[in-house]
Parts: sequence; C-alpha cells; structure tokens
Amino acid sequence: MGTILNLPEGAGTTTIESKTNFIGPARVGTAVTGEATPLHRGRRTMVWQTRITSAEGKLVALVTQTQLVLDSR
Repeated sequence: MGTILNLPEGAGTTTIESKTNFIGPARVGTAVTGEATPLHRGRRTMVWQTRITSAEGKLVALVTQTQLVLDSR
C-alpha cells in the first residue's frame, strides 16, 4: 500500500521480495493495527517495513517488502 500511494502518476508496481516474521499471537476477533514505514523510496525500487501490533500494543508480525516501480509505457 505504501508504494502505491508513493508512485509517480501512471506508474505501476510489482513485488520483488516479501518477508513476514510472525512474532506473537493476536486473539481471534480482536483488532490489529499495521503501520508502514518507508526504508527506501527510490526511482526504481521501494522498500517498506510494516509492524503489525495487537490491541494491547504487542508486536504480532513484522513485514519487509521490496517493490519494483514499473514505468507507464
């Protein structure tokens, strides 16, 4: 989502790499929150890290994703 919101007009994106570390549980039926932080926003690639936390604020998962920026040709 972070890459899509930061793409140049008319550009697309595809995933190069996606890694998820599941750290702890979240109870079924409870809300979780995701916060994405850009680690790199380049012309051709973007790298984002997303922290997923439980309603209690405990880390549930950590996602690192590398996206390729596709030209609009």
